[in-house]
Amino acid sequence: MRVAFVSLLAPGHGVTPARERTRRVASGLADRGHEVVWLCARWWGGDHDVFEEDGIEYRSVAADPSPTAFAARLPLALRRVAPDVVHAVNSPPTPGLGATVAGTLARTPVVVDWWRDHPADAARRYRFLAKGADRVTTPSRTTKTRVREHGADGDDVRVVPESVDFDLVEAADVDDRFDAVYARRLDRHANVETFLLGLAELRGRDWTAAVVGDGPERERIEATASDLRIADRVSFLGDLPRRERVELFKGTHVVAATATWETFATELLWALACGCVALVEYQADSSAHELVEGRERGRLVTSPAELADEFVAVGDLPRRTVEPDFAGYDHDAVLDRYVETYRELVSD
Repeated sequence: MRVAFVSLLAPGHGVTPARERTRRVASGLADRGHEVVWLCARWWGGDHDVFEEDGIEYRSVAADPSPTAFAARLPLALRRVAPDVVHAVNSPPTPGLGATVAGTLARTPVVVDWWRDHPADAARRYRFLAKGADRVTTPSRTTKTRVREHGADGDDVRVVPESVDFDLVEAADVDDRFDAVYARRLDRHANVETFLLGLAELRGRDWTAAVVGDGPERERIEATASDLRIADRVSFLGDLPRRERVELFKGTHVVAATATWETFATELLWALACGCVALVEYQADSSAHELVEGRERGRLVTSPAELADEFVAVGDLPRRTVEPDFAGYDHDAVLDRYVETYRELVSD
């Protein structure tokens, strides 16, 4: 199958969760022998418009990352590629709209992978994009609901979650230094305070905890732990390589997810796959609760006091280092969902 990815910005312009998701799908397809072409604004040096890296052929549609100029040149670029299916992204929406128009003219199906609504994007263009795509994939039911609010038919929107390397989960060693862990970028949405306040209510109990991640709020969060007089029991480990995170998750009993905003709780997914019991604070702008709803080894909380209570309540649940139920989130299994979506459209 020949797949054309339409994304104005590629990881070469800077890595973001959305671009990393697109790169992972493109690389997975290339590894399986599919022909993959990524149409984007140029981010490499030199005067050549095309180059190949790791099985992906990158083609420059525009020298500068201008959404309007990119969209204007996209129909001709797609005609030259002649793909079986187009995989576009939702932000910025103008290139995606250009892909849907070009796809209609060429009778080529277009899948739009919708990571999240970006505040700088025009809602009006989102409405056109949601209705114009042949299929929309989203990382969560929360995002699916927002896409439907833009006007997409619910039957045309598929949830395709983020994924993990389950082979790594099974093979990694175990780091059992901690009883509880929080893992995420420490930005203004992190809300580590709920985690720390819950632990502070359990000062009389024997526990150790780790905070994994870095970011602009780290210094303030460390000061909070000190103010709560639990700094000697909470280790701030900073950013860790993926294998080290997996080893830590495998040896830790409880993971807490309290962020106020989360398109997809990727670190929570990794921790669940590593056998952690999850304590998730429900937040209107986070999809984290979707990973634990209905699960025995998951609890939803709404306050630090509830988190503390549940931390004690789940103490009798056995420790695990691997959770087989999450094998369906392996990179290959999730890639299968994209391929199935492509094939459904191509065969229509």
